[in-house]
Amino acid sequence: MKPYISMVTLGVLDVARAARFYREGLGFPQVESPPEVAFFNLHGSWLGLYGRADMAQEGGVRAAPSDAGSATTLAHNVASSQAVDQVLAQAEAAGATVTRRGRAMAWGGYCGHFVDLDGHLWEVAHNPFMVVGPQVD
Repeated sequence: MKPYISMVTLGVLDVARAARFYREGLGFPQVESPPEVAFFNLHGSWLGLYGRADMAQEGGVRAAPSDAGSATTLAHNVASSQAVDQVLAQAEAAGATVTRRGRAMAWGGYCGHFVDLDGHLWEVAHNPFMVVGPQVD
């Protein structure tokens, strides 16, 4: 069996608020979910949202402080540099904080970054040298 990551679940402070950000702000397709969790089908992988404290309790660890941010970067790969700028603008309009505007990278690609409503760092990237998952514009 080949390993792959099928789902990423983010610990959030308010599931309904975070779900609205991803659903309405970024246009992620949410599937029917119970109120304590939200699921989004992302073309071969899934994004889950779950209460930060509940996630920590379930995993047997202490919950990170709400201002701790994230030590992980989630990547959203798109088909062009223009799409990078469009996704960054969409995220910002939905309440995210753009930390780096789209820019040409030394390795030949183009990317920018934003932090979502719960401090999760996202990279929006165009890599002209390889396809990383389905290209979603």
